[in-house]
This record gives sequence, C-alpha cells and structure tokens, in this order.
Amino acid sequence: MTKQSESQPTIKLAVFGATGGTGKEIVSQALAAGHEVTVLVRDSSRLSVKHDKLYLVIGDVLNPEKVEETLAGSEAVCCSLGHTANNPDNVVSEGTRNIVECMQKQGIRRLVVVSALGVGESQDQVSLAFKMMMKTVLRKAYEDKERQEQIVRESDLDWVIVRPGGLTNAPATGDYQFGLDPAISGGQVSRADVAAFVLQQLTDDTFLQKTPAIT
Repeated sequence: MTKQSESQPTIKLAVFGATGGTGKEIVSQALAAGHEVTVLVRDSSRLSVKHDKLYLVIGDVLNPEKVEETLAGSEAVCCSLGHTANNPDNVVSEGTRNIVECMQKQGIRRLVVVSALGVGESQDQVSLAFKMMMKTVLRKAYEDKERQEQIVRESDLDWVIVRPGGLTNAPATGDYQFGLDPAISGGQVSRADVAAFVLQQLTDDTFLQKTPAIT
C-alpha cells in the first residue's frame, strides 16, 4: 500500500516524546495542519519549534501529574517515546502506562504509538543482522518496547501501534509501504514520512487496534 491522502479536521493533540527525531516531525506537521498541540518536555531548549498553537508542559512522563496536565483538554494522543543514555530502562513502557491510565481517567480515546519493526510478531520482518542487534546492543530498548505494546494492547483505548523500519532524517517523500502484510520488510523510511502516517491515524480507523508497519 502507498500513502493515505485524506484531509483531517483540526484537533487538540497531546504529544509525548516531542524532542526526539520523529516526535519533532509529528509536532511540526501537526502544527502545519492546524492542530493545537501540547507537549511534555523535560528541557524546553530541546524543542526549537515555536508556534502560537504549541503549548509546553515542563516535566517527566514518569510523573503522572505532569502527564495529566499535558492531556487536559486533548482529543487525541501521539506517543513517540524513545530511549536515551539518561533515561531509565523502563521509561518507554512506564511512561506509556502513565499515558494510558491518565487517558482512561480523562476519557480520551485515540492513542497512536510509534513502536518499531521487530517488536512482537514483526520480528521476522527485519534482517538477521538486525535480529542480532535486538538481542545484544538493543536488547533493553526492545524489551521495553515489548512491554509498551503489551500495555497499549491490554487497554480499552482506540489505539494504533505504528512500527517503522530503519529511520532516516531524509525529507518526506509520500512514497512508502505500509500495512499489515508480514511480507513487508524492514527497509528505511524517513521520520517525516512516519510522522505523516502517524497523524493520519488520528482520524482513520483502517488500522484501529492493529499494528501496521511502515518502511
């Protein structure tokens, strides 16, 4: 399948992981589309985007009170949490647990999560070399992603888990593969294209409670 291309209504969106490569693209594209965006960041200097519809909450995703503050008034949520050297090994899963619980508390239904190809049943869609990396240098990160997906799957939310292949900083092309076909292999895809696909899932039910790959 190729790019989806339907216009969206503007919504109030909360974004977690906004200072990461894909998160920054999600924020920028969401603002360009007219959405109102609230982000939770530990360090505001790491988010260079400035916009009159961008609202910052300073804090940590492991703090439920800050997660609640970020979600207040939102209609949908994008979660693009990742690992850095300064984060605990469980930051993605426990941060996602806080997001899910606070969404349920506030009655927010739509959650789009950026995971990774190779997680869960998609492990056979990546190369042998990458599988070896998943078992060694990326082991803790992938174990945390597995826990994250389980938390989302076990929720009663209207979720979509997006599994990108190898991420690049190339510009958006609109030319990519996506879907549930296990034959889709883990090629490269730009963060900009992933962000565009993620934003489409906010209002499209094609992959509701499913795990599409994008490469």
